[in-house]
Amino acid sequence: MMRQPTILCLASYFKGEPFMEEARRQGCRVLLLTEEKLANAAWPHDSIDEFHLTPDLSNERWIINTVSYLAHERVIDRIVPLDEYDVPMAAALREHLQIGGMGVSATRRFRDKLAMRNTAHSAGLRVPEYVGVLNYDHLRAFMQRVPPPWLLKPRTEAGAMGIKRIAGPDDLWRWLDQLGDEQSFFLLEQYLPGAVFHVDSLVWDGEIVFASAQKYGQPPLNVAHDGGVFVTRTLPPESEDAKALRAFNVQVLAALGLSRGAAHAEYIQANGQFYFLEAAARVGGAHIADLIEKAAGINLWAEWARLVVADARGETYRLPTLGHDQAGLLVCLAKQDYPDLTAYNDHEVVWKLHKKNHAGLIVASPDGSRVQELIDAYVPRFAADFLAVAPPKNKPTD
Repeated sequence: MMRQPTILCLASYFKGEPFMEEARRQGCRVLLLTEEKLANAAWPHDSIDEFHLTPDLSNERWIINTVSYLAHERVIDRIVPLDEYDVPMAAALREHLQIGGMGVSATRRFRDKLAMRNTAHSAGLRVPEYVGVLNYDHLRAFMQRVPPPWLLKPRTEAGAMGIKRIAGPDDLWRWLDQLGDEQSFFLLEQYLPGAVFHVDSLVWDGEIVFASAQKYGQPPLNVAHDGGVFVTRTLPPESEDAKALRAFNVQVLAALGLSRGAAHAEYIQANGQFYFLEAAARVGGAHIADLIEKAAGINLWAEWARLVVADARGETYRLPTLGHDQAGLLVCLAKQDYPDLTAYNDHEVVWKLHKKNHAGLIVASPDGSRVQELIDAYVPRFAADFLAVAPPKNKPTD
């Protein structure tokens, strides 16, 4: 009889339902620790053995005490962060309880943009020119060497959140005055104009067993700052860009040290080459997992759960049979409470988003040109039918 591992999931946002459902299907006990404000979210309670609430999932001492108390009567085998902001807490808990998985130092390479750039640069990988906002002489030397504009980036925020476009030295010093004691939590980076891509992976024993390469319609920074429809689509697997990205992604994840788990990494194509931007040790957000499921036939959340369970049991993870469609995802903020997407009725429309003040859909086809044709047709229609624009967020609570 297979042992029943216990998996503790941390969730400061409502997400990761397929992970918990699959972990339960695999015979695990599933514990969820989330915040009180999410008590009434549509969690898959049939797949959750214990549901625990806390006022603040970011208070490390509280959470260590809470989980240590739970461990009095439970053997917790694995701790899984369902959101980017839960990754450091999961690492701290693993080290405190001496549970397998990435610890604090390893996790930092997937959370701290300065740490991940230093690691990639030391490994000889291409990254945009950058400098930590620490020593002012180093900042001045960077500004003399690298022409503006630049990007002032929070080291530990997710995606495009909190990023500022910097026009020149005077602009930078004004922002640093505003940041005050928070300056050291930022880095300054060369702005490289170009197309942005992402590779979403599953890793087992240091080997990438699945990788899907996608291209954003517009860089996420542009969508976050200027508004618009968020678009990403899978690349033809045998295209030159896809092959180059997958090869580069192998080097990046090896340098960052991911041995097991899911990863979402972003790259920019500039000057005819790919540069590494950032990576996260988790499933990609913004419904990217849904996009990949419609193209490849596997759900990355569910596969991550199967991978974690195999690791906890000392078994070998095996990837299921893959599909071979291509797919495209469109999402935007909507001026309607619940937008009506019935007019988007081409048979390639395989998924529609049901979320307040959001419009979204996925198209899929064996023919990549048909996917692109539908994206080109739908983006202006989305903008006319639904699009609302909100100011960019500096923090997830804004």
